[in-house]
Amino acid sequence: MKTAYKLLPLAVAMSIGSAHAANYAIEARGDAMGGVGVVSANFLTAPFYNPALTAIYRRNDDVGMITPSIGFNYTDTGNFVDDIEYAEGVINRGDVANAQKALDRLEGDNLKVDIGGVVAFAIPNQFVAANAFGKLYTESYATSQIATGGTALENASKSTVQAVSVGVAEAGISLAKYQTFMGQHISFGLTPKLQRVYTYVYEASLTNYDFKDLRDNSQGETMFNMDAGFLWFYGPFRVGIAATNMISRDIQTQTITSAVDGSKISYAYEMSPQYTVGAGIVADYFTLSVDYDLKEEERYIGFNDNTQMLRVGAEVDLLRQLKLRAGWKKNLAYDNSDDTFTAGIGLSPLNLFQLDVGASYTNENSVGAYVNFLTSY
Repeated sequence: MKTAYKLLPLAVAMSIGSAHAANYAIEARGDAMGGVGVVSANFLTAPFYNPALTAIYRRNDDVGMITPSIGFNYTDTGNFVDDIEYAEGVINRGDVANAQKALDRLEGDNLKVDIGGVVAFAIPNQFVAANAFGKLYTESYATSQIATGGTALENASKSTVQAVSVGVAEAGISLAKYQTFMGQHISFGLTPKLQRVYTYVYEASLTNYDFKDLRDNSQGETMFNMDAGFLWFYGPFRVGIAATNMISRDIQTQTITSAVDGSKISYAYEMSPQYTVGAGIVADYFTLSVDYDLKEEERYIGFNDNTQMLRVGAEVDLLRQLKLRAGWKKNLAYDNSDDTFTAGIGLSPLNLFQLDVGASYTNENSVGAYVNFLTSY
């Protein structure tokens, strides 16, 4: 397990370096419900799903805060951690007989870690409801680079772990307005935001990790972006659409020289608009919602990490004190992707504050956990 503990600081160091604490999982309530939120989020979590929901609140809600929400997702594809550990043992022992086996096990393996958090401060009102928020998240991706041209043991000794991280720090304000139009209840919202995007690229041998050069291979840029959303509802029935990162960006990392073959290592990340439709029933003590991404996102160019999600989630509210949640989601970008199941609870003792806890499970090598703390007055 020594290698697992060495890879964990790599992911954490990249995450902290990228955004000083970050997260791709947004908040515990939505993540416990399969990641839904286009119609089922509340006025506090609206900026992270659909800004139009900023204007949907109860009459006794005057102000609210998320302080904070944090979470992570961890996916080890092909037993990357175990295979790195096995290769490290082979190299350290000089085990010629198992050197090729170690290389074969590593071929095609990768590790993906998303980590971070959010804060929000909302002021609902009948004129223009507002929610000021901050969001930090990072996506880190590591894979093996197998050397060739020598004996199996020599190739194993020269092989490396290559990693890339893209971190985004966001600050913005969601503005929304509720109104009736031709007898229909609608709201619409807009979120102007500033984004600071950091990129890191890293290479290390299979047996020796040295973090001293991590920050040397980094760069950052500040940009403006925007989200928008719309909601229609009649009683408990809701339909909505949300657009995120409406200004497309192509992000390129710095270039470093590989220790394996002298090649240049550089990665590209695509931040493109995503449009998500949602529909559901949001009643006083029960919620059922479905979200669907209208397009496939490529993200890291050339990596198998494309996403196009279908999400389903439900919540049962027991007397405003205990909320039970469950959900399901699937990545439609790949035919063989595993289903992800989620669950969680919300605790509201005497309605003084709310603590949300959630977890997700795809398989034994892909899990997530989320927690947030919020209050409203």
